[in-house]
Amino acid sequence: QVQLVESGGGLVQPGGSLRLSCAASGISFSIYDMNWYRQAPGNERDLVAGITRGGSTNYADSVKGRFTISRDNAKNTVYLQMNSLKPEDTGVYYCNAVSPPSIMSIGGSRYNYWGQGTQVTVSS
Repeated sequence: QVQLVESGGGLVQPGGSLRLSCAASGISFSIYDMNWYRQAPGNERDLVAGITRGGSTNYADSVKGRFTISRDNAKNTVYLQMNSLKPEDTGVYYCNAVSPPSIMSIGGSRYNYWGQGTQVTVSS
């Protein structure tokens, strides 16, 4: 059974920092692409940052220069370091794992797994 367990969320003042962690089990973590999504109240779930199995990273424009995604394959964990936090960074942060092209469903799509989310609130 696949499990993605996020931790590290909380309440922080504007300008502060948080580090989110997502521990994965039930998958061959090192071959999965990993992503962090954010969902603010009333909004859709948007991609914040991603890291491929090869270590390439990408970021939403709104977080470039402030957030850093990284992974530790030995610990089956992906991290999101968030600095210079702003009120608009508030939301529920979800960890997402995407299977490699070699692992596809019967319908021909890659598997997507999600964590339960962790709340981040940036407020003074």
